[in-house]
Amino acid sequence: MTWLILAFLSAFLQGLYDSFKKKSVIDNAVIPVLFLNTLFCSLIFLPFIVLSYSTTLLDGTIVHVSGGGWHEHKYILLKSIIVLTSWMLGYFGIKRLPLTIVGPINATRPVMILVGAMLFFGERLNGWQWLGVALAVASFFLLSHSGQKEGISFWHNRGILMIIGTAVLGAVIGLYDKFLMAPVEAGGIGLDPIMVQSWYNIYQCGIMIILLPLMWYPARKCATPFRWEWSIVCISVFVSMADFSYFYALSQPDAMISIVSVIRRCGVLVSFLFGALVFHEKNLKSKAIDLLLVLFSMICLYIGSC
Repeated sequence: MTWLILAFLSAFLQGLYDSFKKKSVIDNAVIPVLFLNTLFCSLIFLPFIVLSYSTTLLDGTIVHVSGGGWHEHKYILLKSIIVLTSWMLGYFGIKRLPLTIVGPINATRPVMILVGAMLFFGERLNGWQWLGVALAVASFFLLSHSGQKEGISFWHNRGILMIIGTAVLGAVIGLYDKFLMAPVEAGGIGLDPIMVQSWYNIYQCGIMIILLPLMWYPARKCATPFRWEWSIVCISVFVSMADFSYFYALSQPDAMISIVSVIRRCGVLVSFLFGALVFHEKNLKSKAIDLLLVLFSMICLYIGSC
């Protein structure tokens, strides 16, 4: 199934995105890094918008950006605000924390999406899904114990709270994406994936152009200085490719959002290995057990969603 292949590809690329994001913000100013990420992402998709609006070259292709008015774009703008808030929390959080702690927390997003679907869409959880939720909760408490070995308090550390906020907003984004791309007859907006991805990147960049001089420039001399890293380009490339694979997977007629979300979080394996091999992070044995619980919870969600 094409959508399954795309989901696994998105997971791999998402893991690389998280890894290069960590590398880019170490001892670096977060706001300029985030601004450059939104800028490069916009530059990647801007040609598709221009060619789609001014020529017929991309007609009938998967990168053709559909036209739309304020009715469609107001929903995309809202997505941009939610995603940018999630990214900002995530960037500041990942700067403060080991990648081997951030990854497993982010991997609990499918559980949050499932609970959100139950609360807001009236979906009922079966036994396998409840088991997945229970394992995810258990892994979170075990991860807090692992964090204490490195002097990280899960309930008082700002970085942890930021990553939890990122994970919660990520679950909101997953549910909102389902709403944006679901057919109108199914209660959605029926937007094309490439239209959503192209324009939400443009809107994010526009917002960051406003925030950069307000949040960073006045206090730049008192804060962590900004330095250029080539890994910043890698952030934009890998997140764009990961999102494109994700959106295109969701656009397939037989795709299941619950399974795609579960598979996508398997990218935590890539970032975990990156943290272990590149950043030489500590307490890997106990964190690996926590990660296994998260993976088992995702397997349970997968079985329960089939």
